[in-house]
Amino acid sequence: MGRAPKSQRRRFGKGELLMPAPPEPAQSIRGCLDRLNQQWRQDGSMAALWQDWPKLAGPSLAEHCRPLTLRQGVLSVGASHPQWRQALLYSKLQLLAAIRGAGHPVRDLRILQHHTARRTAHGDPLDEWNRHPSRSDVHGMATCPRCGSPAPMGEMAYWGHCSFCRSADLGAQVANGADQ
Repeated sequence: MGRAPKSQRRRFGKGELLMPAPPEPAQSIRGCLDRLNQQWRQDGSMAALWQDWPKLAGPSLAEHCRPLTLRQGVLSVGASHPQWRQALLYSKLQLLAAIRGAGHPVRDLRILQHHTARRTAHGDPLDEWNRHPSRSDVHGMATCPRCGSPAPMGEMAYWGHCSFCRSADLGAQVANGADQ
């Protein structure tokens, strides 16, 4: 059995008290981030690959190709267009060498066609919220013809009844296995 260091022992009568160890000195945020970065690299995580991807692949490839998964040392890279997939295939060995040279534990590359879903701009979300059918302060209130409970008029105009009745209809359709 070991003995605590002298800095943690205090004499008390004929015995000693064990004091807690002093806390580690505070580190700067930069130091904490550097330590996390080192852990990412040691663990071989995707976070480190994502961080290094523009340097490893180059600006043109990085814009159109991205790492998708890393499983058992095989990195799957997705290309947004067949031409970029072809460019990845041609530069596979150089890219693999750059990835390994940066310290990432990748033994092979798997190149895939990967179409990213692009989000369309819908405009101002506040406009959408102002048109929402459940807004009773915008559309007013009415009585649901099916259940007789008060509900926003926008729901009645949209579905013909309140959102609770709509939810019950959808639940019944799912239970019956019918399509919407």
